[in-house]
Amino acid sequence: MSSENSSADDSSADGVQDDGQRVWDVVVVGAGPAGASAAYAAAVAGRRVLLLEKAELPRYKTCGGGIIGPSRDSLPPGFELPFRDRVHAVTFSNNGRFTRTRRSKQMLFGLINRPEFDQQLVEHAQKAGAELRTGVTVQRVEQHGSSVPDRRTVAVVLQGGETLLARAVVGADGSASRIGAHVGVKLDQVDLGLEAEIPVPQTVAEDWKGRVLIDWGPMPGSYGWVFPKGDTLTVGVISARGEGAATKRYLEDFIGRLGLAGFEPSISSGHLTRCRAEDSPLSRGRVLVCGDAAGLLEPWTREGISFALRSGRLAGEWAVRIAEAHDAVDARRQALNYAFAVKAGLGVEMSVGKRLLTAFERRPGLFHAALTGFRPAWNAFREITQGSTSLGELVRGRPIAQRALAALDPRPAEREAGGEATS
Repeated sequence: MSSENSSADDSSADGVQDDGQRVWDVVVVGAGPAGASAAYAAAVAGRRVLLLEKAELPRYKTCGGGIIGPSRDSLPPGFELPFRDRVHAVTFSNNGRFTRTRRSKQMLFGLINRPEFDQQLVEHAQKAGAELRTGVTVQRVEQHGSSVPDRRTVAVVLQGGETLLARAVVGADGSASRIGAHVGVKLDQVDLGLEAEIPVPQTVAEDWKGRVLIDWGPMPGSYGWVFPKGDTLTVGVISARGEGAATKRYLEDFIGRLGLAGFEPSISSGHLTRCRAEDSPLSRGRVLVCGDAAGLLEPWTREGISFALRSGRLAGEWAVRIAEAHDAVDARRQALNYAFAVKAGLGVEMSVGKRLLTAFERRPGLFHAALTGFRPAWNAFREITQGSTSLGELVRGRPIAQRALAALDPRPAEREAGGEATS
């Protein structure tokens, strides 16, 4: 019997321990885009998959809801995006000044509401064979001790004391991840995002249709956005944590400047985004982390949906291999392969994004001037959002981009530029 068709445990071919307790091949904690993608990838490979979510679905999530090209390319086959608008124009401003709009004949990116989008992703995972449990909170995972029957099993302990057993666990439980704490995820950058969902009259909605606003903000590294979604505008700002009062003031001023202060938000929310340190682990034993739980997002824009979808798919695929591993050495090898796959793609994009953030913090006016007045910069923005290139590919493949990044942030850039680092 091939490994593709056999159980991960030869001694319990039906996935049941001697004491009658079921053993899942893969347990995924968190049913956001990362977790749903991981569950789908593992389930479509024919594995026994359990997807756990502490909230009841659908649930609100603080997020602009922009779906760029890499996100579209990472969706399951047959997935129909629930777009609320399609963006063909971007208005840029620098703290409310020097406003200019750039347009594209082809769609730049689409806008979704997260409750609908996340629910659809979960439904695709379920159709692939994953089982969903909502309203459950994971207290901890254990890889040793009395709850763990053997070295090839992870115990997932729920609030209330129930214990689930798995051959592999994927942590996708958000930026305050308990699974991330177990793995030892280290964070290098923490930002505060504030957002308001503002219902507007049809005349206002029509003015925004097909166009978003990006405003470079008053604090270093900050910016604001307006994303139209039918009769509602998603308006938000983000800045470094520790600037809470200034970030709140920026959002209030931003909304007032846009003439939207007279409309009552249906939802006002906040969220911390966290970027991983470069040497942060992505696994521990038979446990992997992905998405926000791993601190995977683009440091400059703080775009996280594409990182969640892509890292979730990888985590699901490698969790299958870990579930099949017959000893700790093989499990470790598969976990290292997962880390390599993440770092080779998403890690390169994060390195470039980190350098862009450093440069943007120093010279936001230069970024604004480039995007509004320098066609190659606008073309790069357009190609990245449409998905025809990525930050890493852009810097690796275009000397002008390498030179521009080196001029903005003169630190050594061998890895970002595609060169081999030597030790």
